[in-house]
Amino acid sequence: MMYESPNKILVIEDDNVTRNLYLKGLEAKGFDTIGADNGLAGIQQAQERIPDLVICDITMPDMDGYSVLTTLRQDPLTAIIPFIFLTGSSTRADVRKAMELGADDYLTKPSTLDELLRAIAIRLEKQATLQYWCAMKFEKAPKSVFTDNTTAIAQGIAVASDREAPDREANIPSKSIFPYIPQLKEVFDFIEAHYHQGITLCDVALAVGYSPAYLTNRVARQTGETVNCWIVKRRMAGARFLLQNNNQTVEKIAKALGYQDVSHFSRQFRQHHGLPPQAWRKEHQLVSQKQVRLW
Repeated sequence: MMYESPNKILVIEDDNVTRNLYLKGLEAKGFDTIGADNGLAGIQQAQERIPDLVICDITMPDMDGYSVLTTLRQDPLTAIIPFIFLTGSSTRADVRKAMELGADDYLTKPSTLDELLRAIAIRLEKQATLQYWCAMKFEKAPKSVFTDNTTAIAQGIAVASDREAPDREANIPSKSIFPYIPQLKEVFDFIEAHYHQGITLCDVALAVGYSPAYLTNRVARQTGETVNCWIVKRRMAGARFLLQNNNQTVEKIAKALGYQDVSHFSRQFRQHHGLPPQAWRKEHQLVSQKQVRLW
C-alpha cells in the first residue's frame, strides 16, 4: 500500500533513534516531515508550521506529551490538528487520560512503521471527511439564513406571548439555561442563535474554530454535559414555551425547533419530561389556566 502524500507530519520524540526512524520512514512514503526532540520544541514547531498531524511521545523530560496536547488544544491555530500518542505505556489509566485530553489515537511501543502509517492514514482521512462534511453542511445553511430565521422565530414567540400569555414572560426561553462560563460564551451564543436550525456538534465546532472531539471534551469538562446535550436542552426549553403558549400542532413545533422528524422530537421530549408533548401540553396549559383564574 502506498502512502504518498503532501501532508505535513510532526514527530515529537526525545529518543533520537526512534524519532529518526519514524522521520525517515514517513519521508520514504512521501510525507513532509518535521522533527522535535522535546515538548517545548514540538509546540513551537506546531505553532509555526501548522502540521496536518502530530505524533508525540508521552514520557519526555521537562514537558510530557499530555502537556503538549493540552497546550496545542488551547491554541485555535493548532486545536483541530489530529494528535496521535506514541508511548511505551499501555495501562488503562494512561489510555483513558489520553482520550479525555482529546487525543485522536494511541499507539504503544514498539510499533512498526506500517502500524503508524495505518493510524496516520485513518486519522487524515477522517479529518478530511469531517472538514468536507462540515463545509458542505455549513454552505447549505449560511449565517444569513440563521439570522433571518432566528429573528422570525423570536418575533413569532414575542407575538404569541403578547397575545396568549402576557403575564408569563418569565417562561420565555433565554440564555439563562446556559451556565455562565466566559470561556464557553461563544459556544453557547452560537447554540442560542441557531438551535432551531437543526445544528449539530459539527456546526458548533466549525463556528468556534475547534475540532468536534476537542470541543466535546472541553465543554464536558467544564459543564458536565456535551455540546449535543446543550443543543437538546435549548430545544426542549423552546418546546416547553411553544407547547404552553400556543396551539400549533406538535409537528409544526418540532419543525420550528429544527427537527425533521416529529417522532424524533417526541421521543426526546418524553425522555426529558416523562410525557409525550401533547400530554405535557394538556397538563401544563391546565395548570397555567388555573393560575390565571386564581390571579
